[in-house]
Amino acid sequence: MTSQMTSQMTSTESGRKIVRPYGDTTGDGMVQMSFTLPVPHDKRAEGAALQLAAKMGMDPAMLVHAKAMGPDFTFFVVYGQVTHLVDLAAVEVLEREYPLQTPREVNAQIKRLLRRKLVVLGACIGTDAHTVGIDAILNIKGFAGEKGLEYYREIKVVNLGAQVLVPELVALARAEKADAVLVSQVVTQRDAHLKNTREMSAAFRESYPSGQRPLLVVGGPRFDELATADLGVDRIFGRGTTPGEVASFLVHALAHRKDR
Repeated sequence: MTSQMTSQMTSTESGRKIVRPYGDTTGDGMVQMSFTLPVPHDKRAEGAALQLAAKMGMDPAMLVHAKAMGPDFTFFVVYGQVTHLVDLAAVEVLEREYPLQTPREVNAQIKRLLRRKLVVLGACIGTDAHTVGIDAILNIKGFAGEKGLEYYREIKVVNLGAQVLVPELVALARAEKADAVLVSQVVTQRDAHLKNTREMSAAFRESYPSGQRPLLVVGGPRFDELATADLGVDRIFGRGTTPGEVASFLVHALAHRKDR
């Protein structure tokens, strides 16, 4: 289920920033939401969609789009007003705690810290065959106008591709003496991305002595960037991440390890 809303600031009290959704006019509380119900498309299905919207706090709710998705499912878009407010002061986000560096600065950091190339393995694990994300970070052509990690003179990139089994990933990381392992997970049905990530982090903990495993970095559109401790990894990146952000994090984390 997805929703779209533009927000308008309504008040500030004791440092709190309160906003409400904005649709047609300032502070009108209007939101648009899309979802699918497992019912054939007919009048009863449209009524069910409006009932769901009402139970979610949209009053009044208007059905603006309905389309059959095969014989047994219907996709809906509803538009309506909600009374909910958002307290921006209570929103938790992961702020970047390291500076963004140029490829030249990253290369210089690696030479100073390691006196050898930084070895990075990348893969999509489990049954995930979507390599666009990992390729955007690793391949020299890169993403969003930035060249990928293959462009960095002091980084050795080993791109394992898709559907890599966790035991194979651990074995190759040991064989390559990897400093960092980057894993992309796009397939999220039944939280497969979480299950695969926990399996991976557990396998690395079991295979390496304490404090000697590679940096574990995962990325994908459905990860919570605040869930690193829960998943047992060092960093989580969401959609829109660029190669420069990843490279800058790697040298930052490497320097932090060296300082301990």
